[in-house]
Amino acid sequence: MKSKNCSPIGLFDSGVGGWSVLNAVHELMPHESLIYVADSAFAPYGDKSPKQIIERSFSIVDFLVGEGCKAIVVACNTATAAAISHLRDHYQVPIIGVEPGIKPAVEQSLTGRVGVMATQYTVESEKFQHLLSRFENKQIVIQPCPGLVELIEAPETLDQQLLEYLSSQLSSFRREGIDTLALGCTHYGFVLDQIKTVLGEAVRIIDTPSAVARELKRRLDSEDLVCDDSTSSVQLLTTSEDLVRAQNRVEKLLKRDWVVTHQSIGDKDAKSVI
Repeated sequence: MKSKNCSPIGLFDSGVGGWSVLNAVHELMPHESLIYVADSAFAPYGDKSPKQIIERSFSIVDFLVGEGCKAIVVACNTATAAAISHLRDHYQVPIIGVEPGIKPAVEQSLTGRVGVMATQYTVESEKFQHLLSRFENKQIVIQPCPGLVELIEAPETLDQQLLEYLSSQLSSFRREGIDTLALGCTHYGFVLDQIKTVLGEAVRIIDTPSAVARELKRRLDSEDLVCDDSTSSVQLLTTSEDLVRAQNRVEKLLKRDWVVTHQSIGDKDAKSVI
């Protein structure tokens, strides 16, 4: 039986976007065992109600805590905005979230013109608006990207489709002359090359997975939960029953030999937790 220090870390997202965070955590802490849930059967979260997102978040965290996870990473901007405060009130384990890197984008901008890409839900959320209010004197261009998560999730999506979508959707950034861009969804890191093609190499792009991994390590260090065992494992789970599609995405996006398995996770009544 593993000691608590070497219990796994749980991560989840509405789909495969959080794999970017999973990758960063694995590279920073290769001795840690990881369990990742891609809630692909319910993706995307960006068009769901707060109640639905909170229900799914609690159902997944219940499962991960039941698997003995010592810490949870909400590897999804939308779920972080909707549910993380409720999760932290309910569970005793450390819970790390993600949010758009507006602060580092503002700090690194030379012109003061910063762009933010995010889902519609994240843009409209109270948490995001509170974050944005800290930079009222800055020129920040917000661009919701409806449909981009679905394009990234689909293994059959071609680069040309992504370029056409991004060229149209990101025209406001070119028009406003931003020099720094914050990615407000963990999925978007998988289309960095296409974003750079559309906006040009001069635009600095701030992605958050590495920062999330460092914050997780800091929390584990502070609570004496770091594992130094060399027998770590990575489990990729999906709520979707289409395992062929899921495995294709592992090969396309992660380029690793990790195997995806199906995991059914039921709904939890949100009224019991909020």
